[in-house]
Amino acid sequence: MEFPQQQKPAGDGKIIYPPGVKEITDKISNDEVVKRLKMVVKTYMDMDQDSEEEKQQYLGLALHLASEFFLRNPNKDVRLLVACCLADIFRIYAPEAPYTSHDKLKRLGGFQDSRRRYIKYRLFTIFLELKQSNNSHNQKVQMHMMDLMSSIIMEGDGVTQELLDTILINLIPAHKNLNKQAYDLAKTLLKRTVQTIETCIANFFNQVLVMGKSSVSDLSEHVFDLIQELFAIDPMLLTSVMPQLEFKLKVAGSKLGCGLSAFNDIHVPVRLECVKFASHCLMNHPDLARDLTEYLKVRSHDPEEAIRHDVIVTIINAGKKDLNLVNDQLLGFVRERTLDKRWRVRKEAMMGLAQLYKKYCLHHEAGKESALKISWIKDKLLHIYYQNSIDDKMFVFVIFASRALNEMWKCQNMLRGLVKELLDHHKLPASEANNTAMFGKLMSIAKNLPDAGKAQDFMKKFNQVLSEDEKLRVQLEMLISPTCSCKQAEICVREITRKLTFPKQPTNPFLEMVKFLLERIAPVHIDSEAISALVKLLNKSIEGTADDDEEGVTPDTAIRSGLELLKVLSFTHPTAFHSAETYESLLQCLKMEDDKVAEAAIQIFRNTGQKIETELQQIRSTLIPILHQKAKRGTPHQAKQAVHCIHAIFNNKEVQLAQIFEVHAIKLLVRWLLGMKNNQSKSANSTLRLLSAMLVSEGDLTEQKKISKSDMSRLRLAAGAAIMKLAQEQCYHEIITPEQFQLCGLVINDECYQVRQIFAQKLHVALVKLLLPLEYLAVFALCAKDPVKERRAHARQCLLKNISVRREYIKQNPVTQEKLISLLPEYVVPYMIHLLAHDPDFTKPHEYEQLKDIKECLWFMLEVLMTKNENNSHAFLRKMVENIKQTKDAQCPEDVKANEKLYIVCDVALFVIANKSTACHLDCQKEPVLPSKFFLVQDKDFKNDKEYLTAEMRQMLLTGKVNDQHWSVNLDTSYSSFQLMGSLIWNSSAAVVQEVERVVK
Repeated sequence: MEFPQQQKPAGDGKIIYPPGVKEITDKISNDEVVKRLKMVVKTYMDMDQDSEEEKQQYLGLALHLASEFFLRNPNKDVRLLVACCLADIFRIYAPEAPYTSHDKLKRLGGFQDSRRRYIKYRLFTIFLELKQSNNSHNQKVQMHMMDLMSSIIMEGDGVTQELLDTILINLIPAHKNLNKQAYDLAKTLLKRTVQTIETCIANFFNQVLVMGKSSVSDLSEHVFDLIQELFAIDPMLLTSVMPQLEFKLKVAGSKLGCGLSAFNDIHVPVRLECVKFASHCLMNHPDLARDLTEYLKVRSHDPEEAIRHDVIVTIINAGKKDLNLVNDQLLGFVRERTLDKRWRVRKEAMMGLAQLYKKYCLHHEAGKESALKISWIKDKLLHIYYQNSIDDKMFVFVIFASRALNEMWKCQNMLRGLVKELLDHHKLPASEANNTAMFGKLMSIAKNLPDAGKAQDFMKKFNQVLSEDEKLRVQLEMLISPTCSCKQAEICVREITRKLTFPKQPTNPFLEMVKFLLERIAPVHIDSEAISALVKLLNKSIEGTADDDEEGVTPDTAIRSGLELLKVLSFTHPTAFHSAETYESLLQCLKMEDDKVAEAAIQIFRNTGQKIETELQQIRSTLIPILHQKAKRGTPHQAKQAVHCIHAIFNNKEVQLAQIFEVHAIKLLVRWLLGMKNNQSKSANSTLRLLSAMLVSEGDLTEQKKISKSDMSRLRLAAGAAIMKLAQEQCYHEIITPEQFQLCGLVINDECYQVRQIFAQKLHVALVKLLLPLEYLAVFALCAKDPVKERRAHARQCLLKNISVRREYIKQNPVTQEKLISLLPEYVVPYMIHLLAHDPDFTKPHEYEQLKDIKECLWFMLEVLMTKNENNSHAFLRKMVENIKQTKDAQCPEDVKANEKLYIVCDVALFVIANKSTACHLDCQKEPVLPSKFFLVQDKDFKNDKEYLTAEMRQMLLTGKVNDQHWSVNLDTSYSSFQLMGSLIWNSSAAVVQEVERVVK
């Protein structure tokens, strides 16, 4: 092979290589040949036809590349690179033929005969190897093809109809879908040659549209498809065609609005095409915006789902082009469609709004005015999360990739927890109970997935796959691990879906459902890196280097909002905070003057700092003094959070937290006893003695006075509530002694207001639910001594409520006599009298002030009971008190002073009843039943007719002051007359005579 005579290599045949390229011979390895040839290829690609000096310089190299060593080289990479060089050599030296050797031309000429068998064999081999070629080779080939075709069209004399058909046929939808590469090639060619080929296209449309010559081309029937495609490629291609179209349609440009009536056409395809074209009208004809709005309003409620869907697409496309093209009314149509009955329409509306918000509010592509115009989108999309459809909830997750809120993370955490529990069940041995528990978890998970019915079946299948594939369980466990990063989650999801794609199917609903589940539990938003990035932004705001003012917020607002976001994340992603850098930034927030900022920082430490004590000693030493200071001198909320933070983070609790353990120990004992529901081990007796001792010692069991007053109050409340809780169980109520009952009841008179308030509320709730025995209702009588008027009023309301509940229950439910004794409100009187007789403040039974307190307590209860005289209840109360006076105190039957106090309380009760009721003297046929636990029946011969209240004391109780002797005699006579009338009812006649004589004297 030789070059033309006029082109001789310089330097007497010496081969000159490009800079950096060493000599290429058959003595070097193929890899080195390939390496050097790549540099030669680059050199020839960069050369053009005008580089005469370089053409002369590399003639020897061009001749060398055409040698047998390269053309027949067994390495295909060498041959490929040489072919690229030769192609560029032909380009550079054109129009001169670079190679004129007869032997070479003869060898190349052999390829002209396509009938040669070896040609077919060679082409077949090439086609088989095409799949191994990479993308860069395809791009180079397309580039060369494009250069050649565009040059032919632009430099040729004209474009024949056959050539035009060859190009345009690839734009027809049928061919376009079959051969995407050919469509892309034709589209690029038309864009490059628009100036040249536009005339030919206009001539083609003129013959078909105006002259009606459909025979000029096989594409005549596809002219309207071609018009749409050509307009999409480049509107300049149809510059000369538009007048022809106006002529064909017989519509002037100024009357374009006439075509809008097609929006209401009866045929669905017509309406659909009009809606699709509406975005172009909005962009190119703003004057038609008002009319288009009215037509799109009607179409947004079209019965056809596809039309409603395309209305949204049209408005969103116009909005993405320019937000000023769509008015508030058009955006309102999209907003309405977020509540459409069809999921496809709702999804498009939500995604469209999200895209507008991202473009104009997050990226600020059109200024603050545009951002303000659509600022409502964020709230609207968040509200969609509370729709009933699971699809809507999940799509909100997708939209808010970086702005997910508390409810989303909460639900994600809940679902992750369910999956973790399911995996834990797989680790347990197979059993019926385990299978039942596992089924419950599967049903709970299915409720959080779309189409709960199918989801249940798919979850059962997924559970079966998990039980058979241990590697799949490991991947899923890694995915829900608290330490899983976003990148690691992506890998886990890919591995799990890859394992479930076999066997491959065109549609796999089971795989889609599993993907839904993985989307909901995968940590695709928040991990340690995300928290670190948020903390860095917070640091910038604290240091004043952030662009907060440009964003329209003050630095203080940015800091507070950032901490609130971090606080929410600390509940759902606590492990992501565990780094020294994060905690150091939070320590800076603790030192700030803003109370809200400090509170949020303490809350974050409380939620995330479980490993600070063991792994971050420096943070621990700095944090403890700050927490102590906040607990002592901070706001009430800061102090509370600081104590909780100390409790949550540090293993060695401070002394001031000791009462927390004691309170919880009491609760633990009570719960354990309630769980046993029997006293066979006598554990309840020892527990009750412990609780009684705590009440006697006023909350300081050790009596070393090392506990603060507030802690003692909490312990007294815990002890009283514990006894009350045990009394709700019948087996424990029977072993509670009267002394223990009295200690419990006296908590309602505690010196601490909060103790009285909380205990009264707990007592009321248990009584109104009929959980406590009737005797505990008597405790409310002690509230008469409460110094706070509001507390007395609250206690009276509680009494009224409890008594009405018990009376209503008796009316609605027939009960036995034994049950009636435990329900009838009047039977609270014996318990009240016994409780008041043992009141620790009742030490001097003949002193007026103490008797006055007893009278007030009795009247506090009796006033509510005696509101109505139903079934002669007043006489029943009088008879009950008189019967009590004929008994002994069962708590200390031989104690004369204790019995005397009991009888004095009875006399005060009779005095109150007689002065407040005129019907109490009537006969009562029912015999009251007294509780044997509190009262002992005396011998039949025993009769207690002694009056323990003097006339002067009765007068003082009645009036509050001492009157003259006449009034005293009258009062004494009045009360004695009451006793006489009562005696007339049930005593013998002889006793009546004696009583009359006594009264006369």
